Amino acid sequence: MKKRVLSPRMGAFLLVAPLFFFIALFFVWPLASVMKQSVSDTAVLHILPKTAEAMSDWDGESTPSPTLQQALIDDLRAATDEQATGDMVRRLNSAQSGFRTLMAKTIKAANEAREGPVDLLEIDKKWAQPQYWKAISEALSPVTDRYLLASLDLTRDASGSIVSQPPEAAINTAIFSRTLWISALVTFFCVVLGYPYALLIVASTGWKRQLLLAAVLLPLWTSLLVRTAAWFMLLQEKGLINELLQTLAFINEPLALIFNRTGVVIAMTHVQLPLMVLPIYSVLLTIPKNLMPAAASLGAHPIRAFWRVMLPLSFRGILSGSLLVFMSALGYYITPALIGGAGDQMISYFIAFYATETANWGMASALGLVLLIITILLYAVYERLSATRERSA
Repeated sequence: MKKRVLSPRMGAFLLVAPLFFFIALFFVWPLASVMKQSVSDTAVLHILPKTAEAMSDWDGESTPSPTLQQALIDDLRAATDEQATGDMVRRLNSAQSGFRTLMAKTIKAANEAREGPVDLLEIDKKWAQPQYWKAISEALSPVTDRYLLASLDLTRDASGSIVSQPPEAAINTAIFSRTLWISALVTFFCVVLGYPYALLIVASTGWKRQLLLAAVLLPLWTSLLVRTAAWFMLLQEKGLINELLQTLAFINEPLALIFNRTGVVIAMTHVQLPLMVLPIYSVLLTIPKNLMPAAASLGAHPIRAFWRVMLPLSFRGILSGSLLVFMSALGYYITPALIGGAGDQMISYFIAFYATETANWGMASALGLVLLIITILLYAVYERLSATRERSA
């Protein structure tokens, strides 16, 4: 009997199947979960299912019917999950102030009565005000744009129109601007330091080149937390940098290098520098070494030869390194958290805060989704610029 042999197509599929599975499990599925959480709002619907059914007959203006009021009482009596109930109360209180106290009184009265009808107006006269029932009605929708709007410091007014949040509540756009600015600063300093270093590596030979490459690659083999902790020690008032500068009489008093923007940029530039050096180095290796001498032989000054010959040919490496550094810096959390001050925290810090401190997964997911969109747009711009340069070349 002849052995059955797999077709080439099936064999190729089996070879790449583990990769597809890995991507689906660790990239596509978490990304889809984040997108779902950013527009999902089931905190109220999970606790008030009967109220949601009875709410369909309410006109939105008049006092709710006894049936609707009793449906609310029945839902509150059936709610046994204290954490879910707390999420529901926080969600309603964020939409209409006063719900925290109102719900506490109502839940207590509903549980004390145990069975039978309960007059909500006797519990609190606020139940006669339509805005509280309207807040419940709006919060019962399982899909919402509330978190996405809040991530951009926007909200909806009473008429449903999108408006800006009050100045005292508008912080997310400032945080995104700060994140972009710090990432841009780190990218700039990485270019300033990384390009000459890459030129030095290319100009070196033998063991000198290997040593310079090892100096770049060695930080990549060290934990980010360890490198950040090292900078935490170096940048202190009595750290090595201040002690050295004082010993050399460059300064009389220690410089403020920690818990501020300066320390964050210094530490992040060091961590990100290899991501700038390696792309530039790889491009510089492909440039013929006789181009600069040829430009000099034609009478070009070294600076002019560099500006007109070397820099344009290596621009692709600068662009690639800048994209890697900038996109990586956007999501930094550990370095600003340890070395920066309160005004130096980037968007990742607040994503972690909403996810771990307040358990507000909707807001954390919305901020993460906005950050993802910014990253995708940056990558699209990079692809457009790369395609334009290739066509022009």
